[in-house]
Amino acid sequence: MASMRDIKRRRSSIASTQQITKAMKLVSTVKLQKTRARAERSKPYFDKMYDTVTSMLAKSGTIEHPYLKPQDSSKKAVILITSNRGLAGGYNSNVIKTVTGSDLKKEDIILYSVGHKGREHLLRKGYAEAKDYSEVIENPMFGDAKEICDDVLAAYASGEVGEIYLAYTYFKNTVVHEPKLIKLLPVEVNEADVAAKKDNTLMNYEPEAEEALDVIIPKYMTSIIYGALVEAIASENGARMQAMDSATSNAEEMISKLTLQYNRARQGSITQELTEIIAGAEALE
Repeated sequence: MASMRDIKRRRSSIASTQQITKAMKLVSTVKLQKTRARAERSKPYFDKMYDTVTSMLAKSGTIEHPYLKPQDSSKKAVILITSNRGLAGGYNSNVIKTVTGSDLKKEDIILYSVGHKGREHLLRKGYAEAKDYSEVIENPMFGDAKEICDDVLAAYASGEVGEIYLAYTYFKNTVVHEPKLIKLLPVEVNEADVAAKKDNTLMNYEPEAEEALDVIIPKYMTSIIYGALVEAIASENGARMQAMDSATSNAEEMISKLTLQYNRARQGSITQELTEIIAGAEALE
């Protein structure tokens, strides 16, 4: 059985850790309030952008455009969005598993990493990387999303990659965060949506379709990437808040158990001392 000194030392250590987890929970709560509001304000625009582009392409008929047809390359660009810090429960590992557990082959994947945690894990696993944008996740801006978009589109246009994917965490609410892997290019139009949205009128472009799509598709991709960055950072703070709340509760339970052990050990020590005193008094008589 552990001595009272050991129990007291361990209880003190856990109490110190609990203070840290409480502070981290408060910080994550404040950050979550800001990032959640930002994500909720942005979501309608990005959802509408996606619906508009797919609806437009459904009415476009057959258009020959580099962004609408698969390239010859078997390589897949994956924009991986994780965090720069841990202590966020399963937030990072869930996104990583979404990539490693997908149908994409490891040797075909080229990473465009946002966040140290996912990047470091997959590089250790032998995945190839094209560029690192880890500093972006600290405070994502629309210009950062445009930079990422320009880089992956340049790789797509040159034939270096044949498809572009986005792996991130979708922010549903404070406690529900869903890891997703979506395909950005070539643009895929859901057949059911086409049947529901398509009418007899074909889409007319002014100026020419190719020139218009040169502007529309990058705008569409940049918007989706920026929306993913905003939702990812909200999900990270939500996951960290939950993780720190659980850690604080677990610390409280451990402190209660150690306090009980300490009291029992102290009671046993006092009982033993009394027994020795009584035995000594009887011996003197």
